[in-house]
Amino acid sequence: MKIAVLPGDGIGTEIVAEAIKVLAVLDLPFEMETALVGGVAYDAHGHPLPEATLKLAKEADAVLFGAVGDWKYDKLERQFRPEQAILGLRKNLGLFANFRPAICYEQLVDASSLKPEVISGLDILIIRELTGDIYFGQPRGRRIAPDGAYAGAEEAFDTMRYARPEIERIAHVAFQAARKRSKRVTSVDKANVLETFQFWKDVVTEVGQQYPDVELDHMYVDNAAMQLVRAPKKFDVIVTGNMFGDILSDEAAMLTGSIGMLPSASLNASNQGLYEPSHGSAPDIAGQGIANPLATILSAAMMLRFSLNQPQAADRIESAVKDVLASGLRTADIWSSGATKVGTREMGDAVVAAITTKTTTKG
Repeated sequence: MKIAVLPGDGIGTEIVAEAIKVLAVLDLPFEMETALVGGVAYDAHGHPLPEATLKLAKEADAVLFGAVGDWKYDKLERQFRPEQAILGLRKNLGLFANFRPAICYEQLVDASSLKPEVISGLDILIIRELTGDIYFGQPRGRRIAPDGAYAGAEEAFDTMRYARPEIERIAHVAFQAARKRSKRVTSVDKANVLETFQFWKDVVTEVGQQYPDVELDHMYVDNAAMQLVRAPKKFDVIVTGNMFGDILSDEAAMLTGSIGMLPSASLNASNQGLYEPSHGSAPDIAGQGIANPLATILSAAMMLRFSLNQPQAADRIESAVKDVLASGLRTADIWSSGATKVGTREMGDAVVAAITTKTTTKG
């Protein structure tokens, strides 16, 4: 099982190190190779996604990704900014389906800003389409100066587009995922204003007819944003486009108390995937040893389940995370009175210990 390890920038190196530590105690035949990506890759090679890194990712069964970005790169031309690395990986690997589960662990109910009765038992899955929409629409009209500013331009524009096959395949993914859950799909669009999303709504409806056992409803994105904080448990599987999915999944992340708890998976048609925490590189806390590694550790569990066909190993990691939270250990982002505050390494060590203890007990 070949894993490309791309830690990236900021806290990326710290959190990925803890995920690797956890994977190491599973006693599975992993082959891991690390490469630069993002801002550190630009500094070393003049591009955020060097050819060697892309080649490694293409040849791997899965990619374990940290985070990219730093304010110091904001003045670069757009194609050289760290964030372009993740877009390049999605495009070149054909990653079209992003899975972002939002689960509120019972031990963390008090960490959410919502009332316990609103958030307790939350378990929703947001499926975001990754290859179309306004992020990839052409043409893009603008003129950029060397320092990244607009060079006397009077306007800028990005086009929103979707092709039928793109919508059909993400819809199939959503309905198939719903069959394994509560058999409900909410398709989020803006069909009342945008022709692109009237098309989206029509195609999703057509695909839904092939899944008579799954309930489908449609919701405008502004209403979906409101309902996520008003009554989030009314959702099961949410499927939506690239931009709306980007925004809504981050909103859903905060329902759980901290974006530091949420993993994600981006898959292609052959289940090769890129696995990363939903949060960013957090350069303001990089190097301080206080970042929450659990989203990255849980992303590694998703990697085992979706790309590496090791569901039992994934269960072991997820069970260990629950045990650690039940023991009262918390990083700063999820800490509350009465809990024990720990750092990045200590949290990773605790997950390792939980896995090891259960393994020894069973033995």
